[in-house]
Amino acid sequence: MDKTCKRPESVLVVIYTDQGEVLMLNRVRPKGFWQSVTGSLEWGETPRQAAERELYEETGLRHHGKLQDTRHTERFTILPAWRGRFAPSAHYNREHLFYFRLPSRRLIRLNPHEHGEMRWLPAAQAARKATSWTNRNAILRLLNPA
Repeated sequence: MDKTCKRPESVLVVIYTDQGEVLMLNRVRPKGFWQSVTGSLEWGETPRQAAERELYEETGLRHHGKLQDTRHTERFTILPAWRGRFAPSAHYNREHLFYFRLPSRRLIRLNPHEHGEMRWLPAAQAARKATSWTNRNAILRLLNPA
């Protein structure tokens, strides 16, 4: 395990309101890549710790114990645009899904190094806007819980 490279394990945190809106963030690079809060686990970090850290780093929101770990993961191929960040032997990433429910929209403080724009969208529209299939499926799970 090469700790100078990114760990091929990440979190996805879907932030949504009681009114059925989902927060979507537009990455700075690549532009037009819309997503929920995401981020790689640091070496020695648990998925919950990473989700709490990423939630705060990307939005300024504190979890206050309300971060829901779904215990659901997805495995996907690391896209060529990000391959250089990982060890040569890492071809797949394991993503852990979390939800963060808010009673209503909150003021969001974007990290300008990661995201240049944000939108609160109805869940179905947010699912269509999500660039990654894992993010799209996670939003759709809100609409059709198992």
